[in-house]
Formats: sequence, structure tokens, C-alpha cells
Amino acid sequence: MYSRSVSAAAVASAAAGKKFMVTNNALQFRLFSHLPLSVPIKLPNGLEYEQPTGLFINNKFVPSQQHKTFEVINPSTEDEICHIYEGREDDVDIAVDAASKAFENGSWSTIDPFKRGEALHKLARFIEEDKELIASIESLDNGKSLQNARGDVQLVINYLKSASGIADKIDGKLINSGSGYFNYTKREPLGVCGQIIPWNFPLLMWAWKIAPALVTGNTVVMKTAEATPLSALYVSQYIPKAGIPPGVFNIVSGFGKIVGEAITTHPNIKKVAFTGSTATGKHIYQSAASSLKKVTLELGGKSPNIVFADANLKSAVQNIMTGIYYNSGEVCCAGSRVYVQDTIYDQLIEEIRIAAEGIKVGDPFNEGTFQGAQTSQMQLSKILDYVDIGKKEGATLVTGGERIGNKGYFIKPTIFADVKEDMRIVKEEIFGPFVTISKFSTIDEVIKFGNDSEYGLAAGIHTTNINTAIKVADRLKAGTVWINTYNDFHPCVPFGGFNASGIGREMSMDALDNYLQSKGVRCKIEE
Repeated sequence: MYSRSVSAAAVASAAAGKKFMVTNNALQFRLFSHLPLSVPIKLPNGLEYEQPTGLFINNKFVPSQQHKTFEVINPSTEDEICHIYEGREDDVDIAVDAASKAFENGSWSTIDPFKRGEALHKLARFIEEDKELIASIESLDNGKSLQNARGDVQLVINYLKSASGIADKIDGKLINSGSGYFNYTKREPLGVCGQIIPWNFPLLMWAWKIAPALVTGNTVVMKTAEATPLSALYVSQYIPKAGIPPGVFNIVSGFGKIVGEAITTHPNIKKVAFTGSTATGKHIYQSAASSLKKVTLELGGKSPNIVFADANLKSAVQNIMTGIYYNSGEVCCAGSRVYVQDTIYDQLIEEIRIAAEGIKVGDPFNEGTFQGAQTSQMQLSKILDYVDIGKKEGATLVTGGERIGNKGYFIKPTIFADVKEDMRIVKEEIFGPFVTISKFSTIDEVIKFGNDSEYGLAAGIHTTNINTAIKVADRLKAGTVWINTYNDFHPCVPFGGFNASGIGREMSMDALDNYLQSKGVRCKIEE
């Protein structure tokens, strides 16, 4: 293991092949290529495995060209897990070249679509056979509870299987323009697609991105989040085993300002897909415009979760818990603004408080844990800053708002009530186990509150009146509306945002449109 703070004794080890850098007045080091391409790791639950550390290019794990590495931290303990090779612009060039050759030689783009679907199904089966280990890797790397990580891995398996079944159902159409012509359209892949995924759902976003890209015949160069690269690298070893040719899928681990920027601006990448913050999404959109790339963005949210007086309150409380505290609250579509009808407001606040205080927070590998660690110190500090902001704005802290312990990035589930709609804690995405609760009287009032946001990713409605449910769902400006449920995903239901929450859709047949272009063919028939 390698320490982040380097002593004089450690500096002496530079002679053994380590290179030191001065960053923020602290010595840090990166390793040269003698770092093995995999390292043994023993997980807290006793499982052991070999963690790939290289970039994944042409179906092989390889060191980065500059032989630099970066450390990966366990959010639950703040200890280093391992080092991973860090890609740079030249590594992106190599990966794009491999992906371009794989696309142009037709080994993937022009084969029978059924075979592409078959390969994705095999990939799903390999993950399924190893799902407990993969969930454990995800939990170690991200800090989320093992319970939540298992759910993520099952969603990965379900989506890959679902996508595999539509590979041979991508059709064009015949167009009637009268006698004398035969007209038709073809839907063809774009080419090399760049994909940049976030740290909150590392493996699920890996699946949501690669499945529609690969099933439509494209090739991929992906950047994983620097905080959570382990699970995507681990499952990538199944790519060749599933029958996916070299160069079709590649990973260049690294940092956004270097690898992400290189992917976004590379002239041979035809499309960029990004999941992350709205601010970064805007930058990517602008950068990609220089080469007129197709762009899809799944961005931030500040989603309303609305409870009417006639709702099943026990179910509503459970859905509020899932909506905000699942995945430690690090969910772009989290139901972070709860609106409660005035006649049940006081009652429901008390029930929500009791439920929140009953959530077990702590070691992700303890079976009873629902909320694990935040993924980084930066994220923990941001949440705690918003606790101070909420207090200063005059909101009432109902429960939580405190760090748990002094080791690991843990925080108590946090609830603020008596909020006003112009408060920062109501307007701004916090991205943690932090919810505000507001009171409303009428449907018109709550729709106004719900839509008063720059975002539009998701919303929740809790009522036993189907007329109310449909009317409110129709009027909310959100890409996904859950009724009497929350954070409830299915591979056949599209997911994506309105307004500042993004462009394009994940999952379902809608996701395929992001990776296809239409070609019209008009043939004159001789008399």
C-alpha cells in the first residue's frame, strides 16, 4: 500500500522507481510501469480477488503511456485501496485509434445484430455468476451499503439482458413516394462514441452507457470517475470472454480535465455521452460543439416528492426514505424536496423523522446497513456546509446534520422543515442524505412549487386517487414521474431529464436513438 503523505524515508524509495510530485505543498508520488496490471485485494467480507489496474484497450489491460498512477480511497475508512494507471491525452488517442479500427473493419458494426445481442447477453451472464463479488467491489470503492450495491448489480444484469433482446429489432422503413421510385431508410451506428460516467453509480452507469452503444454497432472509449474506477475495470475482463472483438470497448481511467476533455474534443469521436453535474454538462456541450458531435447529457436534479392527504402514509414514508436515503442520497433523481398536504403535515413530519432516525448508517459491509459512506471528503464537506446554510436561512433542523465519527465519510440522515421556496437548501442540488419538507394546500400550489426549479429530472406523487395522480403527472415538468413508488427503475422505461437536467434518454428503445443516424435511400426504377 502507498501512503498519501510521504515521509523523508519514503522519499528515499524514489530510487526504487517511484516519481515524486509536489502538489499543494505536500509530497505525493505516482508509480512507474512496474506497478502490476492487477493487484490482490481482500474485501472486508473475506472475499478475495485480483483487481485490474491498467487501462483497458484492445481487450487488454495496459499501463498508461506516461506510467503515472493515482490512488483509490475507501470512503468508509479513508484508507488507500490501491493505485490505478492514470490515462492522459496520448492514451485517449491510442484508445480512439483502436476503436476507430474496430468500427471500420466491420468486426462489430456490420455483423448480424443478433450476434451483438448474444454477446451482451453473455456479458450479463458473466456478471450474474460473479454478482456478490462485484457488489462487494462496488461497495468498497463507492462507500454505498452492500445492500444497495447488490441492487445496482441486479439492475446492471437486467438492463444488459433487456438490451441484448432488442439488437435485431432496429429497423428502417419503406417510404411510398409514388411509382417509379423505391425509397427506404436505414438506421446506422455513428462510429466511435465517448462516454464519461460518474462516481455515484459506477457500474450501473457503465451498463447504461455501453449497452445502447454496443447493441447498435458503435465502438466506445469510456472514462470512469477517478474516485470509483474499480468495478468497471473488473467487469471489463468479461468483454473478450463475451465475444466482443478487440477495440470495440475501451476504458481510459483518469481525470476529467485531461481525459474527459480529450474525449469531448477528439475529432474522431462522433458522439459524447455524459452523466454528472449540470455545470460540467454545460461545458461538455460547448466543447463538443467545436466538432459538431452528437451529445447526450444526464445531469443534476432537485426532484419534488409530493404526498397528498389521501395517500397510504406508511407506503409514502417508505418511498420518501428510498427516495432520499438510497445510495447515501448520492442520486441525481433523489426526491430531495418533499411536499406534504397541510392536513397531514405535522403527522407526516413526525413519521418521517422516526423513520430517518431508524436508518442504520455505517459500515457498508454490515448486512443491516442501509446508508453507507459518502463517496468523498469533498462531498461530505459540501453536505455539512448546506446544514449550516439551512440553519442560517432560518429552516428548522428536524434531525441529523452531523458527521458520524471521525473516520470515514458518514453523516446522519438530515431533514429540514419550515423551509421557504427561495432558500438555497430548497433550490440547489446537495447530493446527499438531505431532504427539505414543505407544506402545500392545493394541487395548483404544489405543481407551482414542484416546477419552480431549473431542473426537471424526476418527481414522485403519492395518492390513492388515480385522477389526481394522472393530472399532477401530466403537469409536472420532469422526465420521470413515479406514482406511489420512488427510485424504481425498469430497463424498458426511459430515464432522462427536462430543462437543466439533460438531453436524451437512458434505457428503453429511446436510448438507441442516441447512438443511431438515419440514412435515406431513393432508387429510381427504370421503365
